[in-house]
Amino acid sequence: MQRSWRLILTAAIVAYSAVVLGSWVRITGSGMTCPDWPLCHGAIVPSLAGGTLWEWSHRLVALLEAPLVIAVLIVPWPLRKRYPFISVTLALIAALFVIQVLLGAATVHLSNSPLSVVLHWGTAMAFLGALVALTVFLRAPEAVPSAHRERTHDAVLAMVSLTALLSFVTMCIGAYVSSSGAGLACVTIPGCAGEVLVYGSGQYVQMLHRFFAGACLLIGCATLAFAWRYASSSVRAIVSVGMALLFGQVLLGLLNVAWRLPSAVRELHAANAALAFLAFVVAAALAAVEQTTQRQTATQT
Repeated sequence: MQRSWRLILTAAIVAYSAVVLGSWVRITGSGMTCPDWPLCHGAIVPSLAGGTLWEWSHRLVALLEAPLVIAVLIVPWPLRKRYPFISVTLALIAALFVIQVLLGAATVHLSNSPLSVVLHWGTAMAFLGALVALTVFLRAPEAVPSAHRERTHDAVLAMVSLTALLSFVTMCIGAYVSSSGAGLACVTIPGCAGEVLVYGSGQYVQMLHRFFAGACLLIGCATLAFAWRYASSSVRAIVSVGMALLFGQVLLGLLNVAWRLPSAVRELHAANAALAFLAFVVAAALAAVEQTTQRQTATQT
């Protein structure tokens, strides 16, 4: 079992690397430096001048992910009856990986249209979240507190899951903002060019992103308070990390506007958004494992 969760964690790290590289490709405008797929300029290893280096590296990391995913689908399979959620999560990982590969090809054929970029990013994050959740499902049962010690309230799982969902939606809207060139459609805060109600597609999507970011932060604060009152110490700790990342995310967003979108800050904004989302995925998965374990213990006694 230890080999299984370490393998899955490795696959998750590689997938996160692909996400970070992908965001850098988008930020630097290198998405079409390889205008064909799966080759790049008709070659397996093209000339890596300019932005081609980033796009080709992104594809290379994605290619390295393939054998890891195959191993992830095979190695934990015998454990599916011993641990909850394994079968469903493995099926989700397989489906998301196939969809992600197809979307990678589609973004090239659609010349990195904003919608294709959002679908590509969203699927990548869902795939990464599934890998991280699977790691928790395999690793957590050994460390879950027994029923007579700490207990996670049922509502905590709903709150943490809602925060994860809001962070996911906020990320996807942010990907649209970035890929559509709307990053500076609103140059004032909290309004847009001094107005609360805005007009124009770029301003609309920018304000929509800010609205969901604010909602995510508020719900996250409520989740943190709820977790400290009703969750186990493990869930509380992870939610606290997630909230720290969310506050950092807001700061990075403000700096993006104030400093007019420097590439390094944009990349940090994307990478940190992924980490915040994953923190709440971990918290939700751990809460689900704790509930299942506690119920099984109660039934056995």
